[in-house]
Amino acid sequence: MIHSLFLINCSGDIFLEKHWKSVVSQSVCDYFFEAQEKAVDVENVPPVISTPHHYLISIYRDKIFFVSVIQTEVPPLFVIEFLHRVADTFQDYFGECSETAIKDNVVIVYELLEEMLDNGFPLATESNILKELIKPPTILRSVVNSITGSSNVGDTLPTGQLSNIPWRRAGVKYTNNEAYFDVIEEIDAIIDKSGSTVFAEIQGVIDSCIKLSGMPDLSLSFMNPRLLDDVSFHPCIRFKRWESERVLSFIPPDGNFRLISYRVSSQNLVAIPVYVKHMISFKENSSSGRFDVTIGPKQNMGKTVEGVVMTVHMPKAVLNMNLTASQGSYTFDPVTKVLTWDVGKITPQKLPNLKGIVNLQSGAPKPEENPSLNIQFKIQQLAISGLKVNRLDMYGEKYKPFKGVKYITKAGKFQSLGSRIVLG
Repeated sequence: MIHSLFLINCSGDIFLEKHWKSVVSQSVCDYFFEAQEKAVDVENVPPVISTPHHYLISIYRDKIFFVSVIQTEVPPLFVIEFLHRVADTFQDYFGECSETAIKDNVVIVYELLEEMLDNGFPLATESNILKELIKPPTILRSVVNSITGSSNVGDTLPTGQLSNIPWRRAGVKYTNNEAYFDVIEEIDAIIDKSGSTVFAEIQGVIDSCIKLSGMPDLSLSFMNPRLLDDVSFHPCIRFKRWESERVLSFIPPDGNFRLISYRVSSQNLVAIPVYVKHMISFKENSSSGRFDVTIGPKQNMGKTVEGVVMTVHMPKAVLNMNLTASQGSYTFDPVTKVLTWDVGKITPQKLPNLKGIVNLQSGAPKPEENPSLNIQFKIQQLAISGLKVNRLDMYGEKYKPFKGVKYITKAGKFQSLGSRIVLG
């Protein structure tokens, strides 16, 4: 299936490569670099690229491209899911999935890739099994290994490898038994000029951190589970119980894992938590234009909208911008033509506003289209879909664990395309 894997940074340098079947030359990545040059930004690089002899399937995570080389046709989502699992494993082992962390732990990286893929096919991808096979790096273990010449590879087969619950190791013990769930939702929406919602969708996940002794059997129920569409489950979930009762019943892995991912697509169930009033205009036969943007809260259930950052890719003809921000600070990069406004929190009493003059290069024609406008924000303790956890029950163990649920709503970007705004 997967012949080779190349890790490429934002500068276009291949800083790590791994081959499972036969060595594939780095020159195959030239097709990827060509597609990268054509893309407007990193998110627009095609995930599947066909070449005369190979298929290149890639993901972009934490400023790193994971590019896999395939010689025969395979389901692309299967490879993409595996690449995400590789990035998640690096994050779990090293605390971050960055170029520096990978280079600092290059021996463990190769050991992990060797265990995760056997002759090009996925083998061990569960965190618990991998941590028994290859111990996570610590300062003490690194010192001992450098003195004794030993490695992080374990001596025994993982206890869960041959059981019917391979995601959980045996004999787990904790002094404090805890179970935490993070409900994280991100909104995609298209809003027309009048502020009406043309399209709205919520992508959500429930990330879990389970530190429970023994072999607990958990049941997680929701107030309104019928909201959820296209639910994707961790292998530990009993699917028949979900189908019949809409209850998540499972024996959890130990540590951090993604329990489910889901989608909410019903238009009437998606509330848009912020609005944007903008006026960006350029005068005919003039070397200047007007810029005026106001951001405000909307349908946020009384919660504070925070971490607001607006990014605008201005036309190439723009020379500089003289703006006044009523809140936060702004920067304009004259080379990349990117305007960034760091707003912070939004208070309904005084709405943030950014306005002023846009100076164009002398003799430059009027820009043909309005610039795109991207906004990021975060709302704590709010799941914008209205999803709420009802209760968590535990069976099979006698102790009482500490339980907690946290809700977060995030947004990717608003894009101003002529007469409409796109959030996604």
